This record gives sequence, structure tokens and C-alpha cells, in this order.
Amino acid sequence: MSNELIKPLRIAFMGSPGIALDVLEALIAAGHGIACVYSQPPRPAGRGQKLTPTPVHAFAEARGLDVRTPKSLKKPEEQAAFAALNLDAAVVVAYGLILPQPILDAPRLGCLNLHASILPRWRGAAPIQRAIMAGDTETGVDAMLMEAGLDTGPVLASVRTPITREDTAGTLYDRLAMLAAQLAPRALAGLADCSLQPVPQAEAGMTYAQKITAEDQRIDWTRPAAEIDCQIRGLAPAPGAWCEADLGQGPVRLKLLFSELTGVATAAAPGTLIDDRLAVACGDGRAVRLLKLQKPGGKPLDARDFLAGTPLAPGDRLA
Repeated sequence: MSNELIKPLRIAFMGSPGIALDVLEALIAAGHGIACVYSQPPRPAGRGQKLTPTPVHAFAEARGLDVRTPKSLKKPEEQAAFAALNLDAAVVVAYGLILPQPILDAPRLGCLNLHASILPRWRGAAPIQRAIMAGDTETGVDAMLMEAGLDTGPVLASVRTPITREDTAGTLYDRLAMLAAQLAPRALAGLADCSLQPVPQAEAGMTYAQKITAEDQRIDWTRPAAEIDCQIRGLAPAPGAWCEADLGQGPVRLKLLFSELTGVATAAAPGTLIDDRLAVACGDGRAVRLLKLQKPGGKPLDARDFLAGTPLAPGDRLA
């Protein structure tokens, strides 16, 4: 199939966070007509709690595109307004609202979702974080035709990428955004000219990427070192894994933003610092080395800079 479009399509783009921006830009560059952009409503943000539009909303508005921010798409009037756009297709990337059946049925070619996992693994809200936290060695982006079920639709096309021990949710997020932008125009063109056929998802191997909760963030040093390393990297840079340290004036919460496995065996109690470079004993007798940390109100610091102003030493305990 040629990368050139036979005919530009009239589409709605539905997305909210920054990961969706590359896809929207790619669709515009491919020559598609963006009839409307749907995004989550503005929400209070920052110290002043000023109503702030999503990254997609702000970008689309700056480009002069029509933007709609309904709180729900369940009302008949919202569904009628969507149908009145007379769309060829809708492209959805991390939008954040459930699409009722009348919305799914309105575009001539249906609704195409760019999902940041290799389905059926990691359906749901947090596939990037959950893939790293689970120790997966590969992930990717699927272009999926949407159904009423949560990420259950057939897949048109996929692109894959390895997950390395150097990846955080942040680095993987950026890489998947780029891959999604490359995949979206190709998948949309293949959908339009029938050169790509949707393939039902496999029945086996389904996992659900639940939203990240406060319980996911606290480090339990009695767990194996590899699991803790994946937890730290999978939650970085936000919301961040954390532990507590006594820095002389009571417990202080430390956000842990990057780590590595040391390969060192230790008999020290879990949570104990075993050297002067922030290697921490874990529950399986191995150790994780903390490479980037952040104190409350401070900025993220590499371990060396962190230790220069923080009284932590071998034998101290993290909780």
C-alpha cells in the first residue's frame, strides 16, 4: 500500500494527554480534514487551581480547530451533534471517556483507537506503566477498531518496541507516542482502502492495566529487587514511587525516579543501605541502587548530588 492517501478523510480526533499530540499532528500532515477535536474538559491545575485545557485541547485551539469538551457522550444531544459531523472516521488516543454505541456507529468507517500495548495484554487505563511494572520485555502500539467492550476490538495494524532496563514510563511514553504517530496514518489509509483487514484479538493472554493508585506507589523493600526496580521505573517520572527516610528530623518521603539492579548479594535487612552509593537491600537478598531521587519541595537529583546534601549512610534504613 502506498503511503500517499488516495483521498483525504473527514475525521474527528479524540484525545487528551500529550501522548496524543504526535498522532494529531501526523494526521494533519497526512492531509486529513479534522472536522472536530474532542478532549477532556479543562480542570483546575497548579497552585492557583486555574482551569487548564488538556494538551490536545490547547494545541487544537491554537491551530484554529473546532474543539468540544463534553463531560459525557451519553446524552442524546451530544450523540446527535457528533453524528451531524458526517465523519468518515474518528481517531481516538487516550481520550478518557467511554464511547457509547451511537458514537461508535456514527463514522462511516468506524472509530480507530491507537492503544499503547500489544493487545490483549494490558487493556485499560495504564498500559505503559503496567508493562514496565510487570517486567515485560516488549510492548507497542495497536491500531484497533473500537467496540463497546474495553479495548476488545479487532486489530488493524501493530508496531512493537523492546522495553529495556533503562526505560522509565517517561521514556517509553515518548517512544510509543512517536510510533503511534507513524502507525496512525498507515492504519487509517488501510482501513479506508480495505488493504488492512481487522484481526480479532486472541482469547488467551488478556491482562487489565488498572489505574495507578496510591497503594502502587509505596515501596515495600521486602519484595524482590527486580520487582522494586520495575516499580520505580514504571512510575517515573509521575506519579513516582516513594519510600521514607529519617533525615534527622523525623521521616521524610523520598520520591524515587530511577534505579538499577546491582547484582550484589546481601544478608542485610530489607530497606538497609549497604554502601555509600544508595544500594538498598531487598527481600530476596539482592539490592537495588537508587540513581535519581527527589525530596519534598526539591528538584529531582542524581544520587551523587542528592547525597551531597542529605545525611544518608550505609546501615541507615529506608521504610
